[in-house]
Amino acid sequence: MDEDLILSKLESLSRCLARIEEKTPATAEELKADFDRQDIISVNLERAVQACVDVGMHVISQRNLLLPDSMAGTFLSLATLSVIDKQTAVAMGKAVGFRNTAVHAYRVINWDIVFSICTKQMDDFRTFARQIMAALEEHK
Repeated sequence: MDEDLILSKLESLSRCLARIEEKTPATAEELKADFDRQDIISVNLERAVQACVDVGMHVISQRNLLLPDSMAGTFLSLATLSVIDKQTAVAMGKAVGFRNTAVHAYRVINWDIVFSICTKQMDDFRTFARQIMAALEEHK
C-alpha cells in the first residue's frame, strides 16, 4: 500500500473534521439560518466522505481485487477484507448517502440531519481512520 497516499488522505480527512467542528453551531436552528456555515459544513462533509472513499479504493486496489461498483460498496468491501468492522462500514455507507444528497440535490438538504451528523457522527470518520491506520501497521 502507498502509505504516503493514505496518510495524506487521512490528514485531509482530519482537516475537514476540524473545520466541521469549528463551524458547527450550538443548534440546528442556527445552522438553518447561516448559509455560510451550511456551505462550509456541507463541502467539508463531502470532502471527508470522498477522502474515506479514496483511501478505501486504494486499499482494495492494492489487494488486486475487483473495485466495488458504488462508493458505499467500498466500505462493505473493506469490511469483507476485515480492514474495517461491519459497524463502521454501515456508518460510512450512510455518510455516502448524505454526500450524494449534498452533491446532487443541494436544495433539498435537511439541515436537521446535517446538524445531527455534525454533533453525533464525527467519530464514525475517526473510527474509520483508526481502523485504516491499524491495517497499515499490520501490512508493514
